[in-house]
Amino acid sequence: MKDFHDIRFPTSLSFGSVGGPERRTEIAALVNGFEERNTPWAHSRRRYDAGLALCSLDDIARLISFFEARRGQLIGFRWKDWSDFTSCAPSGNIDFEDQIIGEGDGVRREFALSKTYRSGDAEYVRPILKPVDGTVRAGLEGDELRDGVHWELDAARGVLTFAEAPDIGVRVTAGFEFDVPVRFDTDRIEVSVASFQAGEVPNVPVVEVRL
Repeated sequence: MKDFHDIRFPTSLSFGSVGGPERRTEIAALVNGFEERNTPWAHSRRRYDAGLALCSLDDIARLISFFEARRGQLIGFRWKDWSDFTSCAPSGNIDFEDQIIGEGDGVRREFALSKTYRSGDAEYVRPILKPVDGTVRAGLEGDELRDGVHWELDAARGVLTFAEAPDIGVRVTAGFEFDVPVRFDTDRIEVSVASFQAGEVPNVPVVEVRL
């Protein structure tokens, strides 16, 4: 059995959930009052709680079906993070120049999708492993290229393969929607039925997985 199913958690159930990025920082307090801070993580890990978004018995039935099909924590799946799911600003439209994903060297044909987060002079480059097929646009040095003609997408890995290797120094750009690879962070679903029409699942933790 595969440990990841390339299926998205129902967006009607994830909308209204809470969650976001988590970092791990190790802090050592020195005797002189200063601190040393380090992290074993190169990338953040995201956590969510889908339970807050559920309300109807039909919603709960869909959740349980999805949970059982994934065997609880056993099998991963796609998750739409409603606060961060595009290569552009939330108010913008996806453009093929949203993100610089590499530079041509005349030999390399494969380029992994990524999203860069900037604040001041600092930046973080996040690998995008689960782009949404049909939303990806790509180009070279300001010229958009056609999907299926000049490049192809491996949506399972988040990798673009160009028909011809981009020339030396050419900017490779892309725009896209993307999902987060996650799994349930529990092997148990507890349901409280408030009435014949509504129920409540107070806690459905979901955590990002490394692929």
